[in-house]
Amino acid sequence: MLLATIVVCSCSEKKEQATKAPVRVKTEQVSASAGNGGQTYVGIVEENAGTAVSFTSMGVVRQVLVNEGQHVSRGQLIAVMDDTQARNMLNTAEAQMVQANDALERYGMLHDNGSLPEAKWVEIQSKVAQAKSQVAVAKKNLADCRLLSPVSGIVGSKNVATGETAMPSQAVVTVLDINSVKVKVSIPENEMGSIGPNTPSTISVEAVGRQLNGGRIEKGVAADALTHTYDIRIHVANSGHQLLPGMVATVTLGNAHAPAYARQLTVPVTSVQKKADGSLFLWTIGNDSTAHRTPVTVGSTEGNRIGIASGIADGQRIVTEGYQKLSEGTKVVF
Repeated sequence: MLLATIVVCSCSEKKEQATKAPVRVKTEQVSASAGNGGQTYVGIVEENAGTAVSFTSMGVVRQVLVNEGQHVSRGQLIAVMDDTQARNMLNTAEAQMVQANDALERYGMLHDNGSLPEAKWVEIQSKVAQAKSQVAVAKKNLADCRLLSPVSGIVGSKNVATGETAMPSQAVVTVLDINSVKVKVSIPENEMGSIGPNTPSTISVEAVGRQLNGGRIEKGVAADALTHTYDIRIHVANSGHQLLPGMVATVTLGNAHAPAYARQLTVPVTSVQKKADGSLFLWTIGNDSTAHRTPVTVGSTEGNRIGIASGIADGQRIVTEGYQKLSEGTKVVF
C-alpha cells in the first residue's frame, strides 16, 4: 500500500508539472561580437540641430498649418497671426507718407524760388525720410504675421495652437534637422582617454532593425557631477530619416571589424548566475522551449556585457530576464 501511494503521488506531481503554465521570460539569441578592445554602451539618438521657430511680436495665432512629424521646407508657411493691428499701422504710415510727399512737393517750389528758409526745407525732408522709414517698419510687422520656416526639416514639437496668444520669441514649433543625427553616449571618466575623434564605432538601433557605422565623434568637456561621466556624440548618416530623436541605440566603441579569431560571444552581465559552489551558469532555452542550467566559463567584460569563453554556442538562446522563476526543465514562453 505504501508503494502504491508513492507511485500515485509521483504520477500526480508529474501530471501537475506537465499541466503547469509556462513561465514568461525575456531572452536573447547569443551572437559573436567584436572583442578586440571594443566597449559596449547604451546611447540615445539626437537630432543634428533643432531650430525654435517663433513670431517676433505678441498676437493671437489665427492658424497653425503644420503637425508634429511633418516635413517642412525652408520658406514654407508655418503659422499665421491675426494681422488687424499690423495692417492698420501700415495704413497709417502710408497716409503719413502721402502727406509728407505732398508737403515736399508744395514747399519745393518755394525753396526753388529762394523764398523758403533752409532750416524749414531740411525739416520737410526729414519728415519725408521718417515717413518712409515708418512705412518700411509697418510692412515688416505685417509680413512677420506670417511665420515661415527658416530651415528644412521635421516638425519635432508644436507648442502653440490656433486661438492662443503667442509671445515674442515663444517657440510655435521646433524644426529638427535629421538628415544626419548624433548618438549621445555617457562615458566613464577613466575610459575617455581611449576615445578620439576617429575612434571606430558600431551603432545598433533595435527600433528600426538597423546596424550602422558611426562617424566623427564629439567629446564633451564637462563631467556629470554625480556619475563622473562625460557625454560624447557620434555623427551618423540618416538619409532615409529612419533614425528619430529619442531612439535607444547600442553602441560599440573600438575595433568593430575585428578578424574572426578576435570575436567572442557576449551576454548581459546580469544573465550570468552563480551556484552555491561558486561555479557559473546561464539559463538556456532548448528546442522544446524548456529552461536548462548550462555551466559556462567567462572572459572579459565589455561595458554591461561579458564574454563567454566556453559553454554555449553561437545562435543559442539564453534567458536575460525572469530567470528567478525558473527551475530545471521549466517550460517558458518568450
